[in-house]
Amino acid sequence: MSRVHLRRALLLFAIVLGLAAVAASVSRPRDDSDSPGGAQETVTEAEQPPAASPGTPAAVELTLLAADPEPQRIRAGQAATLFVEVEKPGQVAIPDLGMAATAEPLTPARFDVLTRETGRHPIEFEPAGADAAQVRVGTLVVVEDR
Repeated sequence: MSRVHLRRALLLFAIVLGLAAVAASVSRPRDDSDSPGGAQETVTEAEQPPAASPGTPAAVELTLLAADPEPQRIRAGQAATLFVEVEKPGQVAIPDLGMAATAEPLTPARFDVLTRETGRHPIEFEPAGADAAQVRVGTLVVVEDR
């Protein structure tokens, strides 16, 4: 009786392997070498990634140290990544822009900023703990795009 069970198990195993091979060959993405004559497919204009227009300012990366809060400046409409480094764990917020992120000593808060709202936007830090008060650690200044 154990031979019958062994045969059935081997047959089931072979069927599962066969189905897996068929599924893998069907779901495999096509290579350029699979196309007729090995020719590469042309990319249409709609498939190309959008390029920045000449008037669009380039993205920038800014780092603000809570211990040395110097204002950080960007132009309106300019994409920026702002990192706020802190000495204690807590929450960093830019209330005017409706943004908040957690931060720790080795993990700064990260904000992806893209705004046309010019002006001075305070950056606030609230240390973790019930008795900790919110403090202003810096300012994000958004100036007119020229």
